[in-house]
Formats: sequence, C-alpha cells, structure tokens
Amino acid sequence: MKIFSEFRKQEVLALFYRIFLAYFFYQIARFLFWFFNKDVIKVDSFSDYFSLAFHGIAFDTTAILYVNALFILLSIIPIIINSKAGYQKFLFYLYFITNGISYGMNFGDFIYYKFSNARLTTAAMHVAQHENNLGKVFLQSVIEHPFVIVWFVVLMFLWIFLYKKVKVQECKPQKKVPYFITSILTLVVVAIMAVGGIRGDFKHSTRPINLVDANKFVKNPSQANVVLNSVFSFFRTMNTNNFREVHFVNQKFIEENIKPYKFYKSETTSKPNVVIFILESFSREFSGAFNQHKNIKNFESYTPFFDSLATKSLIFPNAFANGRQSIHGMSSVLAGIPSLADAFTSSPYSNQKIQSIVSVCNEMGYDTSFFHGAPNGSMGFLGFGNILGFKHYYGKTEYNNDVDFDGIWGIWDEPFFQYYAKTLNQKKSPFMATLFSVSSHHPFKIPEKYNGKFKKGHVELHEPIEYTDYSLKKFFETAKKMSWYKNTIFVFVADHTNQVYYDEYNKPMNRFAVPILFYSPNSAYKLQGENLENVQQMDIYPTLAELIGYNKPIRSWGRSLISGKNEPNIIVNSTGSINNFTIGNYIYTFDSDMKVLGVYTKDDLALENNLVSKLHNHEIKKGELLAKAWYQDYMDRVINRKLH
Repeated sequence: MKIFSEFRKQEVLALFYRIFLAYFFYQIARFLFWFFNKDVIKVDSFSDYFSLAFHGIAFDTTAILYVNALFILLSIIPIIINSKAGYQKFLFYLYFITNGISYGMNFGDFIYYKFSNARLTTAAMHVAQHENNLGKVFLQSVIEHPFVIVWFVVLMFLWIFLYKKVKVQECKPQKKVPYFITSILTLVVVAIMAVGGIRGDFKHSTRPINLVDANKFVKNPSQANVVLNSVFSFFRTMNTNNFREVHFVNQKFIEENIKPYKFYKSETTSKPNVVIFILESFSREFSGAFNQHKNIKNFESYTPFFDSLATKSLIFPNAFANGRQSIHGMSSVLAGIPSLADAFTSSPYSNQKIQSIVSVCNEMGYDTSFFHGAPNGSMGFLGFGNILGFKHYYGKTEYNNDVDFDGIWGIWDEPFFQYYAKTLNQKKSPFMATLFSVSSHHPFKIPEKYNGKFKKGHVELHEPIEYTDYSLKKFFETAKKMSWYKNTIFVFVADHTNQVYYDEYNKPMNRFAVPILFYSPNSAYKLQGENLENVQQMDIYPTLAELIGYNKPIRSWGRSLISGKNEPNIIVNSTGSINNFTIGNYIYTFDSDMKVLGVYTKDDLALENNLVSKLHNHEIKKGELLAKAWYQDYMDRVINRKLH
C-alpha cells in the first residue's frame, strides 16, 4: 500500500479539501440568504441560527454531491494521468463551471424569496418557458440589487484563491497493479459515501431526504428555507410527479363530507355579464377596506379606489389564495383547481376536459374572453385558456400598440384596462371576460408621466399597486357610460401575494392572504356587506355559477359564498413542500405524503403553537380525516381525468 500513501493519497486529500470548500461557501450563502431575508424569516438567537445551519449540512451534502458527481469521479478514476498539470487544469474548470452555476442559484433567492416565499424549484422553469423577456428581467434585477453580483463575484474569487492553495503534484505510478487496486477500492468507498450523502442516510428503508424534511429542525415553517439551499430544492423537484392516488376513506365518506359536486337553485331571471379582474400581486395587505379588523398599527392603504368600491360591494377580508404563482391563481379562480406540491397547470394531467366558470358560461350561451397585456402565451395563460374553453384571447398582439408597452412585461394597466372596457362594449350580452393585470409586478415601475403622483410607500410594490388601483378607477369611469355596465357582476381577486411590509402579513398563512370582492351596480344581486368567514379563490367559480343561474350540478371543491354556508369549507394551499388545510377551528400542515406535521388554532396564522400532540382530540382527528379525504378526491379526479 506504499503506492497509495505516496501517490493517490495526495489526490484523495485534495479532493476532500475541494469538496470541503463547497460546504464552506454554501454556509456563507446560507447566512447571506438569511441576512437579506431576516425580516421575513425570524430567528430568535445565534444558537437557533447555528442549529439551522448545522441541520442544513445534510441538504448541502445532497446538493454538493449532485453538482460534483462527475468531478469526484474524474478526480479519482484510475487513468494514470490524473496528476498531470493539464488534467488538473481540466478538473479546475469543470469544478468552477458546475459549482459556479449552481452556487449562483442561491444568490437569486436572496432577492426573490421575498416574493415567492419559497426556495427555487423547477416550478420556476415551468413559468420561464412561457416568457421571452427573461434577459430584461435579469438585467433589471442586477441593476436594482448590485450587491448580489458583488457578493457572488467576491466569494467566487475567494473560492478560486483557496482552491489553488492545495495543489496535486505530478507523480507517475511505479507499480500499476497496486495503483489500480487501491484506486478501485477508493472509488468504491467514495461512491458508497456519495450515495448515502445524496439520499441523506444509508438506510434502505428510508426515502431520500426531500424539501419537507427540513421542517423537522425548525420552530416555524419559514425557517425551513434557511435549512434548505436552492440547489437542493431545484434538483429534488426535477422530474418529480407528486400526483399519485391514495386511499384514506371510502367514496361514501367523500360524497357526504367533501361533496365534490354542488347544486345551487338560482332564481336569476336574466343572465348578467361577468367581468373578472385577477390582479397581479394585489395582496390583501395593501387595501384599507380589508384590514379594518386587523389592528395593524399605523396602517396605510394604497388602494383608495378599491376601498371606496368595497363600501358598495360584498367583500371577504379573510380570503386566501390557493397557489403561489400567477398560473395557479388562474386555475384556482376560474376552475376551482388549486396547486399543491406540483402545479396542476404544468402537470401531465392539465390537458383534460375541465368544468369551470368558462365552460359553464359557454354552455349558457355567453361570449367568453381572456385578456392579458403581455406577449401572447406569457405565463402559460393562452394554453390553459384554450383548455378551459375561452372563445377569445386578447393579448399584446391584439392590443397592437407598443407605445404603451412597459418594456418588460406587457401593456401598462391603465391603457389596457381601457382596452378591456372598450372591447367588451363591442360584444353582445351576456359575456364573461377575465383580465389578468401586469403592472403591479417586478421591476415595480409605473409610467413616467405619473412619477410623483402615487405614494412611494415602504416597499417597492406600493407605488405600482396604487397605479393599478388608479387604473381600476379609470376603467370604471369608462365602463359606467356603457350599456352593459348596469347588468354586470364584477369580481376582483389577487393571483397571489408578493412583497410584505407589515408583520401581520409575514405570518406563514398570511403569505396567501388576498382580497375577494364582488360588486354589481344592479342591486338585485344583493352583493353588499362584509363576510368575515375564511374563504378562498376556489369559492369564486361556484359563487358565479349560482349568480348567473346555472341550475345544474357543478364539480367544485369550493362553495358558493351566497348560499353555500352549510357546504364543507376546506381552505387549501401549499408552500410547494407543505400542504396547508384550514378546517373548522384548526389549521393543519401535512407533508407530501399527507403525514401530519402540525396542528394550530385557526387564529395562529404564524403557526407558532403546534398542537400535533393533541391529535387524539375528536375535532382535530375529524379535521385530519377531512383533509385526507379532500386530498384523496383531488388526486383521483386529477389523475383519472374526472374534472368535468
């Protein structure tokens, strides 16, 4: 074994040193990620942070071994030339190209975690594939947050400097048989260690660690994102399909307690027009009308028009989104289909017949249209809109005037909202139309002519939110003059949340807090007042089905907010790794296998006091069973194409 000690030893030690450097720099990235997001991820003490960082080593191990698998193999494979200068230079470039790209993923989350409330996953790729403006978005992000590039460059230079401190000296093996034997043994040992490291342990009976496992080591769910790293979360969600059939209860239990089909007898004598606004990032936090009961000190509203409209509308100040991204909002609002660990809209099951408010309106003879001021196909709206059955799609192409293009995402809200009103005025009633806004979005710009008109606020999003609110005001000024206006039901909802200022909305459950508002100038629909129940985006579709007089059963996990008070009220959303259910007096959190992680009172939106030890409580046990029954029905209908 002298050959091993004199020759392969230096290569193996160099390999371990180089891998150790990756661990060291991942911990620096972890600290920077927490530091730049410490206002939304609360860590009580240094010891708590070090505990999170320590447990993060397991997740770093998986990420580092994924990225460096080829480098490790080529570092110790017995090909004699390993120690030559040219070969070592090749390894140097392989190491830093692969590690540099993957390390950069963590730096992106320094910025975007505040918006997504989750580490990077392949869901971002599903969104990106529909966009052609990613270069502009990236450049704008760099301009706004140069510190991210500075930190990345500085740390990569330091990493290179430290890498070069340990060199492999060229040395030819004198005895090839011992060389190959010791090399193969080394390779086997390293391979076994790598497999265990990637899995998270060496137990055959245990599944490889996943995103949800980070929650084992935290005091509140948001801290799991400190334990994780972006490379791990990205790789672990590649080629995943969390859609699988389960069996917790019998079908009779589902029919009696989940009631996937609803029927509402309607007395409507005429068919009202339906106009839906899905407002980009228009979180509940921004509107005064939706925060009157929240007791937030020094609260400021950025939606003066929306607040005034709320006084004449039916509003829901305790409403929640059923997804995390724009396309999730579209499926939840229009079809009552939420997104859990995997987005339904990017799954293999999305292309199927789906009953929705669109199909219901089509069946009733409505003209149905979807409006989005971005380049046609952006966000996947055009494709999913076709699945839902919209008869018309109006995007940037149909608008046909790039003078009003914001340069990155689409047509500014004010002119596009005017286009919305004027296009509807050319239609024959009844019509159903949905608009998805674009301006209240990163990079948080407003038209130059309005500089100084709106409040800058406390976060970048406040000013464009007020611009979108102003655009709504101008829309109504135009629409009120049109003949279709008086017999129209308007619905307003956000797709998801975004930047947060008040601590109340940093609470994990309030990261899904959106406004829902129904308005009609026709008093016959009785859309006035304030309902403080917990509601969700999925409730919009059955509510509209009742309001327009659809007197047939509908497939819906939501309920009508008009006459569905006795229907099951199961609020559903997901962080991407944890499924949340609010049922009765409790909030339940589950992993992707529907194993209970936590139980909290419905007012504990921060998820601070875990009552999981009280699962024997009858009400809590019943809620757990209802959540599992809901999940079973969801999987069954999605997988077996029973969404019609």
